[in-house]
Amino acid sequence: MDHTLVSLWTDIRRRLEAAGVDSPVLDARLLIEAGAGVSRLEIVTDPRRPLSDAQVAAVDALAARREAREPIGHILGKKAFWTFDLAVSRDVLTPRPETELVVEAGLALLPKGEARRVLDLGVGSGAILFALLSERPETSGVGIDRSAEALAVARANAERLGLHHRADLRPGDWLAEIGERFDLIVSNPPYIVSAEIDALEPEVARFEPLLALDGGADGLDAYRAIFAGLDRALAPGGAFIFEVGRGQAEPVQALAAAHGFTADAPLTDLAGIARVVRGRRAA
Repeated sequence: MDHTLVSLWTDIRRRLEAAGVDSPVLDARLLIEAGAGVSRLEIVTDPRRPLSDAQVAAVDALAARREAREPIGHILGKKAFWTFDLAVSRDVLTPRPETELVVEAGLALLPKGEARRVLDLGVGSGAILFALLSERPETSGVGIDRSAEALAVARANAERLGLHHRADLRPGDWLAEIGERFDLIVSNPPYIVSAEIDALEPEVARFEPLLALDGGADGLDAYRAIFAGLDRALAPGGAFIFEVGRGQAEPVQALAAAHGFTADAPLTDLAGIARVVRGRRAA
C-alpha cells in the first residue's frame, strides 16, 4: 500500500491506540518525523506527500517499539524538559512535567545576579540541575548519582547545553561523600513503594532504571538517607526542595521536622497531588 504522510500518521495512531499508548496522536507524529525525516511543518502543510518504502519501513520499526510500550523518549533518544531537550536512555529516569515544579521552586530561592551553589542528589539526566543553571548564569552546582551510566548521560547533556563548566557531576551515595555546604539542595529521589513497581505502566516498570524508582518498603528510604546528612550539607540560610510521590508530602515533612527542619506548604501539580516538599533548617 502506498502511504502519504497523513495516511501513515492515521495508521500509526490506530496501532498505538490499540496498544494502550496514552498519547497516540502526538507519538505517531513524533515517530513519523524521526523515521521519515520530515518536520512537523511538512506534515501539516503537505499531508498528502507520498512516502518511499524506506521511509515507511523506518517509521514502522519505530512504531513497533512504541507498541511494545518502550517510552517515546528512549526511541527518539531525547525528551523535552524546561526550555531544552535532554538526551535520555534506559540508564536515567525520563524527566516528567511535574518535576518542573522543583525547578520553579528552586528559581524562587536563587536570586538573579548572585552566585549560589546548588546540589542535585540523584542527578540522573541532569534535568533539575541544568534547568536551574540555565536560568542563573552566576550559579554553579554539583550533581551526585550512584549510577556511572546515568552520570555519563548527564555529562553528555551538560556538554551539549554548554553547562559543563558550572556542573560538577560526581559518583556518590546521597550525601555520604559531600564535604561542603550548599545554598540549595534539590532531589527527585526514588519514591515508588517496592511492591508497587510491577503494577506501574509498562513504560515505567519495564524500561525505567529500578535504581531511580525503588524507594523501599514505604517509598521513603531515600528521604531518610538524605535527611540524615542534610544539616551538615546546607549552608546557613540554605533550603531543600524534594519531589515526592502521591501521599508522601506529609511523611516527608515529618521526617524534616524530626531532623530539625521546617517545611513550607507543599506545592501541588496539575493533578492536585502534593508533589514538592521544601523547607529550611529550623530557627
